[in-house]
Amino acid sequence: MEGEYPTSKFKRLCVFCGSNSGNREVFSDAAIELGNELVKRNIDLVYGGGSVGLMGLISQRVYDGGCHVLGIIPKALMPLEISGETVGEVRIVSDMHERKAAMSQEADAFVALPGGYGTMEELLEMITWAQLGIHKKPVGLLNVDGYYNCLLALFDNGVKEGFIKPGARNIVVSAPSAKELMMKMEQYTPSHEHVAPHESWEMKQLGNYPGQENSE
Repeated sequence: MEGEYPTSKFKRLCVFCGSNSGNREVFSDAAIELGNELVKRNIDLVYGGGSVGLMGLISQRVYDGGCHVLGIIPKALMPLEISGETVGEVRIVSDMHERKAAMSQEADAFVALPGGYGTMEELLEMITWAQLGIHKKPVGLLNVDGYYNCLLALFDNGVKEGFIKPGARNIVVSAPSAKELMMKMEQYTPSHEHVAPHESWEMKQLGNYPGQENSE
């Protein structure tokens, strides 16, 4: 086991995922599989703080595996997204923007599981921040059973039509399985040109969120 899973370059991984489980078991299996990969690599979890849907599955798996779980949730969503007892540490923030800033600050890399509007919005913001040079952290897409094929095709079309630079297309690391995705993310090296130098963001805050200015 030790040879197969060397010490990870990531200490904490942020996972974007839905408060629904999807209509097919393959999605739930993928959330548990990703949780298992984090445990094997001794990587802590940062996520959106709910205990329902895929959120609940991965957080419970990582917590049961002995790794730290940090859930960051806006106060207004607590009654909707949390059902039952939430595992690990819960940090309550004021709004969605503060949630994303905190998640990005706490994590060394990002992965999106299949999800809806919110999951995709969080994923796209992290891709955008990488493109701008705000952070240099890997952004992964767990493309379970082709769920994100259409989104990846949209990115490719963006390149073809001149809205996305070919180098920036490489920001998105995708794979059909959690194990393959983690391996690709461990090997990821940014190759795109940032819109603005990373250093130019360090003394500026995104909105008024403390700590974001020094996010790597």
